[in-house]
Amino acid sequence: MQIQIPEKARRIIAALSDAGYEAYIVGGCVRDAILGREPSDWDITTNAKPEEVKALFQRTVDTGIRHGTVTVLLGGEGFEVTTYRIDGEYQDGRHPKQVTFTPSLLEDLKRRDFTVNAMAYNESLGLIDAFGGLRDLEDRRIRCVGDPGERFSEDALRILRAVRFAAQLDFSIEAKTLEAVGRFAPRLSRISAERIQAEVVKLLTSDHPEAWRILYETGITAVILPEFDVCMETPQENAHHCFSVGEHILRTLPEVEPDKVLRLTMLFHDMGKPRVRVRDGEGTDHFIRHGEVSEEIAGTVLRRLKFDNDTVRRVRHLVRVHDYLQIAHTPRGVRRAVFRIGEDYFPDYLKVRRADILAQNPQGAREKLKSLAEVERLYRQELEEQNCLSLKDLAVTGRDLIEAGMPAGPGLGSTLAGLLELVIENPECNTKEYLLKAAFKQA
Repeated sequence: MQIQIPEKARRIIAALSDAGYEAYIVGGCVRDAILGREPSDWDITTNAKPEEVKALFQRTVDTGIRHGTVTVLLGGEGFEVTTYRIDGEYQDGRHPKQVTFTPSLLEDLKRRDFTVNAMAYNESLGLIDAFGGLRDLEDRRIRCVGDPGERFSEDALRILRAVRFAAQLDFSIEAKTLEAVGRFAPRLSRISAERIQAEVVKLLTSDHPEAWRILYETGITAVILPEFDVCMETPQENAHHCFSVGEHILRTLPEVEPDKVLRLTMLFHDMGKPRVRVRDGEGTDHFIRHGEVSEEIAGTVLRRLKFDNDTVRRVRHLVRVHDYLQIAHTPRGVRRAVFRIGEDYFPDYLKVRRADILAQNPQGAREKLKSLAEVERLYRQELEEQNCLSLKDLAVTGRDLIEAGMPAGPGLGSTLAGLLELVIENPECNTKEYLLKAAFKQA
């Protein structure tokens, strides 16, 4: 087997080898290269101690020197070089209390999480695969190195990583590993919100976000997102749906592009339904105001998982408007919808709405998709005609109004909003002269 190592990584390995040390590319880059995927990083492992690595290269950064990692900088690009090590006792379910450097590559590979991530390679000796990683790649299988219970006891985040790798690679999880995932899932409560968030995003933005189902089946969501478990247990007895709330959510995830905000929106869009569900005397379920409650849950959970403010804001807004249906099939009706939903959000609203429909009862989906297609056609027409759809397209600005004699202050924003509403109704009114006159009539 031959792997094409990038020139800079090859130079680092050559420098270490010329100095009498062993050096290999290792881990995810080996896995991805074998699979024909483009590695995001090229990590290197060596028996050289950190200070010996630093002595060989002009520019290095002590990124994790306590654990044996030095980043070597070549031409502005960084490569992590880590000394072979044996991890000591794990004190917090995530990090070893101490590490011991070892001259043995095999001992270093033993400490890694999954067999597909425990392979090393260099051009002299080829592939070093002591744990059957290549066979697991061929069989499309995620399997722990050694005993799964030991691996998950050492680092509980590996529990979530197992499912994430299965989603990213479209692999199954080996039976013993999967059983241990469920058995050790409660240990995820020890992991920081930031680490959980990173794995959740990687899973959701993978090619197979529906693997979220594994998180539910193994009890992981009971720890990191119990709000979802309630959705799986909530039926939807009405003409629009043929799945439980949770099953519907799962089916919407692959129907939008692998964008963080869109996938999170689909995860949360109906999460408020269990709280508002009411069954009438005829046995039909109703979910009035579920968008507002879902928005509230989304905000609570996203803040709990330490998402950035912009992501929280965008997801909350899309969740709130996802079920907005009052769009007349006229240019004016679409302009009004864009005005109410927000021009910056409207393209994503259309994507969310389509995904929602595609996971509903197929009997009614065809007409809904036809209706949505007409809205999209009219929206494209408005864009082509360059009609005003937001304040930035308005022919007057706040400065124009001030220069014309209107006092600055809160009233200025209200005036601009009123002018925008006027133009939404009557696009021909979007001229500076007309709007200045209209502004002072309003005042």
